[in-house]
Amino acid sequence: MRRLALALILGLYAVFGVLYAVYTPPWQAPDEPAHYNYIRFLAEHRALPVIGTGDYDQAYLERIVRERFPPDLSIAPLTYEDHQPPLYYLLATPVYLLGGGRLIPLRLLSVALGLLWLTVVHRLARVLCPDRPFVALTATALAALIPQHIAMTAAVNNDALADLVLATALLLALSPRPWTLGAVLGLAVLTKTTAYVALPVALLALWWPQDGKSLPPRHAAAQTGRALLAALFVAGPWLIRNISLYGWADPLGLARHNAVVVGQPRTAEWLAQYGSLGLAAQFFRTTFQSFWGQFGWMSVPLHPPVYLALAGLSGLLLAGFLVWVLDRRRPPLTPFQRRGAALLALSALLTVLSYLWYNATFVQHQGRYLFPALVPMALAGALGLDGWLRGRVGALVVGLGLMGIPAGMAWALRREALMLWGTGALLLGGLSLLSLVLPPSRRLLILAAWIGGMIALNLYALFWAIVPTLG
Repeated sequence: MRRLALALILGLYAVFGVLYAVYTPPWQAPDEPAHYNYIRFLAEHRALPVIGTGDYDQAYLERIVRERFPPDLSIAPLTYEDHQPPLYYLLATPVYLLGGGRLIPLRLLSVALGLLWLTVVHRLARVLCPDRPFVALTATALAALIPQHIAMTAAVNNDALADLVLATALLLALSPRPWTLGAVLGLAVLTKTTAYVALPVALLALWWPQDGKSLPPRHAAAQTGRALLAALFVAGPWLIRNISLYGWADPLGLARHNAVVVGQPRTAEWLAQYGSLGLAAQFFRTTFQSFWGQFGWMSVPLHPPVYLALAGLSGLLLAGFLVWVLDRRRPPLTPFQRRGAALLALSALLTVLSYLWYNATFVQHQGRYLFPALVPMALAGALGLDGWLRGRVGALVVGLGLMGIPAGMAWALRREALMLWGTGALLLGGLSLLSLVLPPSRRLLILAAWIGGMIALNLYALFWAIVPTLG
C-alpha cells in the first residue's frame, strides 16, 4: 500500500510537470529565456559564456515581458544568466541538440530532475523516521504538489538540479562518507548558489558524530580535509576559470553580475518610496503568494480567497509542528534523529538568511527562493499533520481546512465552475468524515484528501490562471 501511495505521488508530480511544461506559454517562467540562451551558446560555441556589459537591459526586459514575448522581439539579448555555474547547462546541451533547440524537451529535463529529487526527499524522510512511513509519504506529497514549485521545475532553469544536489547532500550528511559527500559538494558549487548551504551543513555533519559521542578533533579534521579536497577536485577548474576572468575577489562571478544588472529594482529605492512598513507588507504578502503560486513573471496571482485558504492550511501545519515539538508524551528523539533535525534546521535557516540578504540589496520578493528549504519544511509539515491526526478532532479540523481550497476557488470564480469546485469541497470533506469512523485508515484518508486538494489547486492554477492569462 505504501509503495503504491508513493508511486501515485510521483506519478501525479510527473503528470502535472508534463502539463505545466506543455501548456505554459514559451518564456513565461522567470528568467527562462536567459537560461535558454546559456544552453544555446554552449551548444553553438562549445564554450561557457562570459557575463559582461550589455547582457542586461531592464527597459527591453520589461517591454518584452509586458508584451508577452511577441515574435518581433527576440529573446537573444537576454543573457544576464551567463555567470551561472555550468553543470545544469552542460546536462541540458545534449537535450538541446537532440531536440533541435525546442523548448519542451528542455522543460521535460527539469521535470525528470524534479522526479529524482522527490525520490531523495522520500528516502531522507525514511532514514530519519524509519518507524513512521506515513510521515515520509506525507513529506513527499507536501513537497511534490506545490503549484509554484511544479511550475518552476517544468521550466528551463537550474532550480530543479539545485534542489536535487542539495537534497542529496543533506541525505549524505546524515551518515557522511567524506569523499562522496565532498564530491556532491563540488557538484553543488557547479550548480547554483542556492545549493551552497550544503557546505556549512556538511562541515557540521563531519564534526558531529552520529551516535552523539565526542569525535577526536584530528579525525574530524581529516574527514573535513578529504571532503574539501574532493569538492575542490570537482569544482576547482570552474573556479580557476572564473578567477582568470573576473579576478581573485570574484570567483563566482556574482560581483560582475551585480555590476551588469543596472536598472534592476533596488531595496533602498523601494524603502524610500513605500517606507519600512509598506515594504515589509509587500515583502511578506508577495513571498507567501509566490511560494504557493504567482506565475509568469510574477504577473499571474491566484484569487485572494485561494490564498486565504492556503494561509489557513499553512497555519494548521505550523501549529501541528509546534505542538509536536512541545509534546512531552511523544517518544524522545534518538541522537541520530536530533543530529539530523539540527542539520535540516541549519539548512533551512541558511536558506532563509540568504533570501533576506538578497532582498536587502535587490527587490526579489519571490517565494521560489525558499524552495531550497522545501525538504525540511515538508518534513516539519508532515510531522505537524501527523500530530493533528492522532485524534478525531484534529482529523476533522484538517479535513475542514482542506475543504477550503476548492471552496476558495468556487468563491473566487463565482458562478464559473461553481459546481465543479463545490463538489470537490464536499468530496474532501467526505474523506475527512470517513476517517473519523475508520480510525485505522485515518492517516491514509487524510493524505488522500490532501492530495485531492492539491490536484484541484494545480488544475485551477494551470487551466484557470496560467493558460487563460498568458496563453
